[in-house]
Amino acid sequence: MLAIKTYNNDLNIFRRTMRLMGNRFEISVVGNDPVWADNCIDSAVAEIGRVEKLLSAFSDDSQINAINRNAGIKPVKVNAEIYRIIERSLKISELTHGTFDITYSATDKKIDVQKIERNSVRFTNYKLVIQDAEATTVFLKEKGMRIGFSAMSKGYAADRAKYILQMMGVGSGVVNAGGDLLTWGLQPNNDPWTIATADAGQENQPFSDINISNMAVATSGNFEKNATISNKKYLHNLDTKKGFPVSVLKSVSIVSPTAELSDAMATPIMMMGVNAGLYLINQLQQMACVIIDDHDRIYTSKEVNHLA
Repeated sequence: MLAIKTYNNDLNIFRRTMRLMGNRFEISVVGNDPVWADNCIDSAVAEIGRVEKLLSAFSDDSQINAINRNAGIKPVKVNAEIYRIIERSLKISELTHGTFDITYSATDKKIDVQKIERNSVRFTNYKLVIQDAEATTVFLKEKGMRIGFSAMSKGYAADRAKYILQMMGVGSGVVNAGGDLLTWGLQPNNDPWTIATADAGQENQPFSDINISNMAVATSGNFEKNATISNKKYLHNLDTKKGFPVSVLKSVSIVSPTAELSDAMATPIMMMGVNAGLYLINQLQQMACVIIDDHDRIYTSKEVNHLA
């Protein structure tokens, strides 16, 4: 069902909220025809469903499942889309020195200190993912290795939904993928889309508004989930190198041209800490970040000033 917000210039925001990929998605399009808007959103929802199936590691006919099943055995031929997603993932792993990594151990069925030390760290190594561009194959060198896309799948799905909407003539809209935002065009009143950035514990006191028109923003936060390890409570982000949770920062928000990139970069910057995280982001073009530490101190990259 569409929710409609009306403006005086005959343009409206048509909005639909639904649960997709285990997350709350909200798709908004700007236009003046509710039937057209409904059809556009239907197509975007169908594309998100396609991406979820594409990146699934559980379906029998999934290419990701085939890659994992043949780890340490043989390369698996994949389609161009899967190949490029993995290729981009490995580049992000290289950029973040392995802090972002789509590889993991097949035995990680629950959080356990000994298993983390013995298996997770051993098999979390993006350098053991071998791609052959000419044959479009992917090979995991170690038996017991797996790849998964939970750290970037909803971002990629948002990018694909935007692409479909633009192909259908949507000149302005927003895809909210579980709190990660992807926008393009302008609001009906010709103002840019903006987001108020603030400490999650002080939501009514934003420190600035950031222009995110034609950009994407994703947030990784230690305020959302907890894990219990050996009867001790830890915050939910795990350091893939050491195998233990990171609790120095409260949240990291990444602004970049694509939801996939923002989604993929948020947690690695969280793990790197303030100095290393800001240093990396400041070296990259068209990327900005806002970091809040566990003392509620706010740090911003140099590009934030251009967006505020």
